[in-house]
Amino acid sequence: MSTDPTSERIDQLLSAFAAGGPVARERAEELVRLVTDLHGDGLRRVLELVDEQQLLTDELLERFAADELVSGLLLVHDLHPHDLPTRVERALQQVRPYLASHGGDVELVEIVGDDAVRLRLLGNCQGCASSAATLELAVQAAVEAAAPEIESIECDDGSADDGALISAESLLQRARSGERASGVVWQELDLAGVEPGQVRAVSVAGVPVVVCRVAANSYAYRDECARCAGDLGAGQLRADAGVLVCPHCRAGYDVRSAGTGVDHPERLEPLPLLEQDGAIEVAVPAAVHA
Repeated sequence: MSTDPTSERIDQLLSAFAAGGPVARERAEELVRLVTDLHGDGLRRVLELVDEQQLLTDELLERFAADELVSGLLLVHDLHPHDLPTRVERALQQVRPYLASHGGDVELVEIVGDDAVRLRLLGNCQGCASSAATLELAVQAAVEAAAPEIESIECDDGSADDGALISAESLLQRARSGERASGVVWQELDLAGVEPGQVRAVSVAGVPVVVCRVAANSYAYRDECARCAGDLGAGQLRADAGVLVCPHCRAGYDVRSAGTGVDHPERLEPLPLLEQDGAIEVAVPAAVHA
């Protein structure tokens, strides 16, 4: 989800060719396509040779699918070992811990054709104010990364007869810009050394964020107490109850329940967090990033 420097540089070079006129840009784009096709043919042949030696085991294919770089290359060349439904379902598995912090879940209803997905929010997420943001930021990001061929995501949250349609940008376009069409910025965080029961204040695209670790799960919120507007980085996290206490006004918030206030109506602003293979990424919505 982070910006790919190579893809970004390719985009910069193509833009530079555009200064030479449409013919120069067309030739540059054709060159990129030819090189990409050549690499695809080579990658396909490598897999064939490995398979001929009976070395293309299920375990090896799983390692290919789990590796972000290799998986991305296999997707580009239509060589990924997992079909579309499997990739989408695995993507949803990544965001379920975040949805669980809102007291909800998500399920795959159906895949329409080869480019549309219908999802359903379950539990307390149904109809809640954060449902749209939860879907657009966390679920959309995971599904798009796992299945770049998906062009639309439709969500049924139980509050309307028809789901809300969300357009999905291509994976390459997101990699070039580092920012989704919705204006969301994802950033990988270095949270080494953060143990269960600890809090870490970080910055995501210039926005103060506080990350809390409860048991095996991490939760991210905007670093601002909803009651006194003070920062929360020095707050106490009661790990057994999952409650973050503001160091200034002593207001408590349940970080496992979307930052709901404890004995008061205020609540923290939750931010989407994805955790996979030890890497943690947090997203800042456009409304926050602006």
